[in-house]
Amino acid sequence: MNSALLIIFFVAAVALYLGIRATRGKEMNVNEFAVGNKGFGTLFIFLLIAGEVYTTFTFLGGSGWAYSNGAAAYYVPAYICLAYVLSYWIIPKIWRFAKKHEVISQPQYFMKNYNSKALGVVVAFIGLIALVPYIVIQLKGLGIIVSEASYGVISPLIASTIGAVIVTIYVTVSGIHGSAWNAVLKDIMILFVIVFLGIYIPYHYFGGIQPLFEAVQAVKPEALTFAAEGYSTPWFISTIILNAFGFYLLPQSFTVVISAKSERALKKNAITLPLYTILILFAFFIGFAAIIQVPGLQGAEGDLSLLRLTMQTFDPWFVGIVGGAGLLTALVPVSVMVMSGAVGLMTGFYKLIKPNSSDRQQLTVSKLFVLLIILIAYVFTIFGGNALAILNIMSYGLITQLVPAMLFGFFNTKFMNKYGAIAGILTGVSIVLFNAITKFKLINIFPNIPSAINDINIGFVAIAVNIFIGVSVSLLTNAIVEKENARVTKEVAQ
Repeated sequence: MNSALLIIFFVAAVALYLGIRATRGKEMNVNEFAVGNKGFGTLFIFLLIAGEVYTTFTFLGGSGWAYSNGAAAYYVPAYICLAYVLSYWIIPKIWRFAKKHEVISQPQYFMKNYNSKALGVVVAFIGLIALVPYIVIQLKGLGIIVSEASYGVISPLIASTIGAVIVTIYVTVSGIHGSAWNAVLKDIMILFVIVFLGIYIPYHYFGGIQPLFEAVQAVKPEALTFAAEGYSTPWFISTIILNAFGFYLLPQSFTVVISAKSERALKKNAITLPLYTILILFAFFIGFAAIIQVPGLQGAEGDLSLLRLTMQTFDPWFVGIVGGAGLLTALVPVSVMVMSGAVGLMTGFYKLIKPNSSDRQQLTVSKLFVLLIILIAYVFTIFGGNALAILNIMSYGLITQLVPAMLFGFFNTKFMNKYGAIAGILTGVSIVLFNAITKFKLINIFPNIPSAINDINIGFVAIAVNIFIGVSVSLLTNAIVEKENARVTKEVAQ
């Protein structure tokens, strides 16, 4: 057994230990399991939200995008930083409502905001559709990282299996607490690994960061500019805006928000997290360096650029550290995703069927949903093909269809009610899914449309239609809603 594999196993064992021990001194109930009894301070919120940024994408996708698609990769830190800026004003509104109405999941938030059980069900299943591909990508990424870093001793399937088992154990035992404590270890390791590699590799091979880009300019100049079509400037801008609004609507990010102790903790993170996000640039430096040092990677192989360059540059023991950090970048996000998805299904589905269920029953069902979600994701990890990868790319397009309902929900307005919200969301999601399956673009309707318009993210079109349908249906059904509200008020009075 090589030193790299020993280090990776050690990190995995520590992660499992921290995940289980995190529940010490706490009496686990649904609230504690789902949102830590809404008691997480600034540091844990910082680490958990950062955990949704520094996933296996940092190790594989970030450097891989820079390797394969060049400048287009910069959309990632751009949209995340914009999401944090927007969160300074938006997220406290969500937190206040969640605290006042004892909300512990995203479906429950929309359900109570619009007084609609049906909307809660819709949001729960849309959240699941958006989550499963992310979990699969993390498990696949984990398998690739551990397999590569162990020099092929561990197969990707075995590595993914071990990761899924570790996550399942500590999530069912500790809920979000296990994720929080492992987030501490993950961020310490990734901070060291990404910054070190991002600085060392450019200086080791090129003498600095500027010489690195000069070398790329000489060999592959198109990597440093936006494409004229496809990943063009309109695509870049539209994707940044779309993803920025969708970031905190991903179920795992939403769960972290409502687990905060105070608005102040959320606002502090909105100020500091953009600086932390800039570290993603170091992963891009590695990807650009690999263009010169590890040429010839085609298609999905571009995601291996960081690992291949690391193995080419360092001894096995250091490769083991990189592999261990990569392992944690999968475990922490997956654990939050699985837990938030499970609690979302419990509150948005089970609790509607069994409204008088006890806290213990709700906790048990949440844990069963954890097993169900991780099993579904594991099956897709083994058998999922290109369709799943397409769906992952469109996940932000799916989840951002909740944005109009969220924003209108901040105000007491007749322009959006429960019927309009459901109709708008389902219409927008249908457009996004249709695009994901058929590759449909605006040019299919308007053959002479300029590429600058055709390249705009289809999620924008979906949201525009979503708002139109939502507002129209709401205006047509406001009378029905008023009658329903009057009837409920009369029943309560009696």
